[in-house]
Amino acid sequence: MDSKLFEKYKIRSVEFRNRIWVSPMCQYSSEDGMPTDWHLVHLGSRAVGGAGLIIQEATAVSPEGRISPSDAGIWSDAHAGAYKKITKFIKENGAVAGIQLAHAGRKASTAEPWHGGKKVEENNGGWETVAPSAIAFADDYPIPREMTKTDIEKVENDFVAAANRAVEAGFEVIEIHAAHGYLFHEFLSPISNKRTDEYGGSLENRMRLLLDVSKKVREIVPESLPVFVRISATDWTENGWDLEQSIELCKELKKIGIDLIDVSTGGNVLEVEIPVAPNYQVSFAAEIRKQAGIATGAVGMITEAKQAEEILQNTQADAVLIAREFLRDPYFPFTAAKELGENLRYVPKQYGRAIDLRKAKSV
Repeated sequence: MDSKLFEKYKIRSVEFRNRIWVSPMCQYSSEDGMPTDWHLVHLGSRAVGGAGLIIQEATAVSPEGRISPSDAGIWSDAHAGAYKKITKFIKENGAVAGIQLAHAGRKASTAEPWHGGKKVEENNGGWETVAPSAIAFADDYPIPREMTKTDIEKVENDFVAAANRAVEAGFEVIEIHAAHGYLFHEFLSPISNKRTDEYGGSLENRMRLLLDVSKKVREIVPESLPVFVRISATDWTENGWDLEQSIELCKELKKIGIDLIDVSTGGNVLEVEIPVAPNYQVSFAAEIRKQAGIATGAVGMITEAKQAEEILQNTQADAVLIAREFLRDPYFPFTAAKELGENLRYVPKQYGRAIDLRKAKSV
């Protein structure tokens, strides 16, 4: 049977050379939100390595939307200009450049993971955080200020402006980050959203901000380019956000023209038992794909080619997004092609003398 992993895939006018996609991974290596040489090498090497889509890490739409002071951002035209070198290199090497637009909400103003990930005080480079309700994520996280209507309007405008800049910067896929306990997920989940206005209470109200932003972003992004939304399909705890609500959300996202749901889980509740294991999130992507009738991407502990291939062959998702395995092996598609006996169709000419272009034997 022909490999689906290496099958071309098209959304709107954008064609991906395969369905092996690089999941957005925070690098905590920016300076005032600007990309550095690290980002060019980090993202560019995955393009050289054969990935179909490379999604730039969670990129803040405003300074206060960063997770840490070292997070990437796209809140000015100067930021957009700085990404052009990266998107150009990715495209020249046959991959599609995507970007994940984000606001960290109550999980903002924290230190980089290798510095403990704790609250960064305002007198040490931190800032006031905002959220749907004044509930801290954890004891060592900032207590956020409950957002006003003005704050909400600003977030909407920031996402629209960031999407415009992303297109100008050369990104061909725009992904809205609504997962992992960040701002939009905080609004979706009744655990973090205790509002009593039109943004809280009912499912319709809790979905309102994400749907409004998604609609506005979809309207300003060229019709030819895809817009994705990443969600956490469950909080993994009772009385929180769950698969049933996720399916309803995705039905609404499909109505406004969102092209694909990047399906993750968790991140909004600190101490919950998550059954982390290979494919532990794939069933959520499969159910959303089936019940909401929208394309999905599967992510989480996908580390082997045959494993990824089975997900696609079983129609559980339309693409696989791989994170940590790409950190271990920037050329994972070459490894996968060898394992699946696929022709290596896009080896850089500079590497041709070292990589056999012929169909490899399966291992």
